[in-house]
Amino acid sequence: MNKVKSNLTAYSYLSPALLSIFFLTLLPVVYTVYISFTNYNLYHLDDYDFVGLKNYQTLLGGAIQEVFFSVLLWTIVFAALSTLLAYATGMGLAVLLNNPLMKESKIYRSILIIPWALPATIALLSWQGLLNEQYGGINQVLMALGFAEGLPWMTDAFWARTGIILVNIWLGFPFMMSICLGSLQSIPPTLYEVANVEGASRWHAFRRITLPLTLKVSLPLVVASFASNFNNFGNIYMITQGGPAKVNSPFAGSTDILASMVYKMTVWSNRYDLSATLSIVIFAIVGVLTLVNLRLSGAFKE
Repeated sequence: MNKVKSNLTAYSYLSPALLSIFFLTLLPVVYTVYISFTNYNLYHLDDYDFVGLKNYQTLLGGAIQEVFFSVLLWTIVFAALSTLLAYATGMGLAVLLNNPLMKESKIYRSILIIPWALPATIALLSWQGLLNEQYGGINQVLMALGFAEGLPWMTDAFWARTGIILVNIWLGFPFMMSICLGSLQSIPPTLYEVANVEGASRWHAFRRITLPLTLKVSLPLVVASFASNFNNFGNIYMITQGGPAKVNSPFAGSTDILASMVYKMTVWSNRYDLSATLSIVIFAIVGVLTLVNLRLSGAFKE
């Protein structure tokens, strides 16, 4: 009896959290899965029917198959480049700032952490202005340096994608730098002393000591960052809204990733059935990629 009483007391304390998880997380997921098996869209709002796997067939092998796989490929490239280049930038800066002879390192750290400290919305709107083709600061500088018309950041697919990746690197490198700085503090100085005695160069010491030990500590967070970039709707939509437009692609522009494609399917085209199906596919892809990366890295081996 006392055990039952104790359990009831514990569940009563946990009930607000459990109810929140149930109503705000579990029910929407279950409802999304249900909608993915129906034809609930603009033309069937009140009389939608159960259609089984038809939406999955349409997405993976039907009329929008080419659009889906094109956006999937760009999403993977976008997430991978954003994560790897931000990590490389953060690692390089962390190694420089970890130099004990650099007395001003704390000042530099404070300056370099600003992109992470700024509210993301303000930073993205600032970049949207900087990338403006006519009045943006970047093109103004390029024209002053001799580029007659600047670069087509918003109208050319290649440059629009390049601009999006550059913005994501700028927003992501302070986080990576902080991770790497913390990892570098955990490396015993004796390892570098032994390498120095053995006559190893700085590059050899970095490749054999710094990089492996830092990567071992930071890899789980890098994998989490990749998953976050895979669904980074805000950065894409606030700067380019998925543009420039693509021919015969009503649901996605040149810079749209899967998350922004879901948004356009839902809000612009009212294809709730396909957007729910794509949401399930995105969840499966992110889950599989994350599991594979974590297993290959041995992050949770111990």
